[in-house]
Amino acid sequence: MTGRELLAPCSLYCGVCGILMAHRDNNDKFKERLASFYGVMPEDIVCKGCLSDQRFKFCETCSIRSCTEEKGLEGCHQCDDFPCSFIDNFPVPVGKKVILRAVPTRREIGTEKWVEQEEARYLCPNCGYGIFRGAKRCRSCKEPVDLD
Repeated sequence: MTGRELLAPCSLYCGVCGILMAHRDNNDKFKERLASFYGVMPEDIVCKGCLSDQRFKFCETCSIRSCTEEKGLEGCHQCDDFPCSFIDNFPVPVGKKVILRAVPTRREIGTEKWVEQEEARYLCPNCGYGIFRGAKRCRSCKEPVDLD
């Protein structure tokens, strides 16, 4: 299994997050695209995972992470109140869609298998290249994708 810092409480697995990938790979072009989407500067595209000590600025104030910490839970998959208003009001539509899919899966099969499924899910079905959550086209073969 991967490091704990990638196990976002909301079940948006950080290992397939564009912000984390752009930072990890020091991909300036990707950082510029993400910065434009989020309305930040490219130098703000920095993250090592939701549970790390270096989070993307919007993730710093995440109400979902705060809620699970207050309840003493690893994540929403352990919460009897899921889905709640924090999920209903999640600001990124693709994120909300993935949360509603991933939390029940994580609950059912456990965190380790859930990570394996998320990592396998975000590979281009055409060429096998690793794709970030929300991608519309494979960066390698340029084929359209819809993996969320």
